[in-house]
This record gives sequence, C-alpha cells and structure tokens, in this order.
Amino acid sequence: MYAIVDIAGQQFKVEAGKQIFVNRQAAEVGDALSFDKVLLLDNEGKVKVGAPYVKGSAVKATVLEHCKADKVIVFKKKRRKGYQKKNGHRQYLTKIQIEEIA
Repeated sequence: MYAIVDIAGQQFKVEAGKQIFVNRQAAEVGDALSFDKVLLLDNEGKVKVGAPYVKGSAVKATVLEHCKADKVIVFKKKRRKGYQKKNGHRQYLTKIQIEEIA
C-alpha cells in the first residue's frame, strides 16, 4: 500500500515504515504529524484518485530529526569581465517516518 501525498507544496510517494526528508516542519522531535492532502491511494491494485484530494484519508508520521541537506554551490561568472561570484546554500530539512496510511 502506498500513497501520493502533498507535503508543504511538494508531492511524495510514501509507504508505511519508510523514512523521508521533507522541508522543515514546525514540530518538535518525537511529535506526530498528520497530512490529509492525499492525491492518490493504492491498496494492492485498487487505486483511488482524488479530485483534488481523496476524502477521508490521511497519512500519519513521526518527526525523527531536524537536519540540513548537502551544500549546493552557486557559481556565477561573466567571461572576460573579471566577474566571479561564489555562493553556497544548505536547505533545512526534517526527517520523518511514515507510521500509517489511513
């Protein structure tokens, strides 16, 4: 059984017991989260597609930790002009574990 769920504007394919990284959530470590924007639900071949969401379904998850992603280097250069700009960015993430799809 899996579901496609909308979490903070991004779509994720989730299954019970899996761990995923999502954008930083306003919750403490160990808190339970519930996401009710389920776009698609697949239960052993029986597919329910929402319009836009599947009614009465939710995904329950637990916050495991808050962390940062790997650094992304942003380098800008204009040739023959002597212009170079190097910048870095690390996205704030939350690691969650999917408990159940209801």
